[in-house]
Amino acid sequence: MKNQNITLSIPKEILKQAKLIAVQKNTSVSKLLSQKLQEIVEKEKDYLKAKERQVYFMQKGFDLQVKEQPSWKRDDLYDM
Repeated sequence: MKNQNITLSIPKEILKQAKLIAVQKNTSVSKLLSQKLQEIVEKEKDYLKAKERQVYFMQKGFDLQVKEQPSWKRDDLYDM
């Protein structure tokens, strides 16, 4: 995948802390941000995939194999 440079506006204190974290992880702020953005994109893709799968199952429905109407009514189950 080809990279593209972008310009970000980040509060100085956050950038300072990010630089410290990058040094501790032996990487760059750019690489940290790139990894985090990749995680966000992957998580969103996974979420959308799961959502589509669940919508499909909800629309398709499930065969509960009920052959006839029950002899009871819902209200009878809660009759006091």
